Amino acid sequence: KFIITKECKGDNFLIVYADDFVAGFQYKWEAENYYKLLKERMEKFGLQLEESKSRLLQSGAYIARAKQKSGESTRLETFDFLGFTFYCGRSRKGMPYIMPKTSSKKFRQKIRDIKVWLYANRDQSLKKLMGMLNLKLVGHYRYYGISFNGRMISNYKQQVRELLFKVLNRRSDRKSYTREGFIEMLKYYPLALPKIYVSLF
Repeated sequence: KFIITKECKGDNFLIVYADDFVAGFQYKWEAENYYKLLKERMEKFGLQLEESKSRLLQSGAYIARAKQKSGESTRLETFDFLGFTFYCGRSRKGMPYIMPKTSSKKFRQKIRDIKVWLYANRDQSLKKLMGMLNLKLVGHYRYYGISFNGRMISNYKQQVRELLFKVLNRRSDRKSYTREGFIEMLKYYPLALPKIYVSLF
């Protein structure tokens, strides 16, 4: 990356986490050159780039603003990274902005995981169950609670709320809840509220 950077005419960046990364370039030819040299570099060490998970795409503020000026649609390709889908949206002032939201794949996985966990712990006392569940909710919010992702973490909380209602009504030797009774219970043991922990501004 540092070798390529010296030759770049435009802005560029590299974000790395473990063996996953995103490299961005202002100009298409620079991105294509980086992709070519990266594959050559990896082959030199007997490694291969995972082609199914690697691609070149047009995204970012530069392209979106250029399209906006020319009257074209600013809808650009999206990409997933670390559980988020990054897409081109608009700021409150109407400017194109790359925004993150929980990826659909990761969201479905998280719902499946919490469902399994709820059923595995359904016989815990209500107080203990709600305490543990709130720790899991806060953990989810701390990771996914990032600017522009408020709707998705709120949706996650709502999905968990509905799963909790079903699970509590499937406990063999415990009292079942009507919808009204469930709402009353949540007044005593409220679910942790979604919160944005990381601001991109």
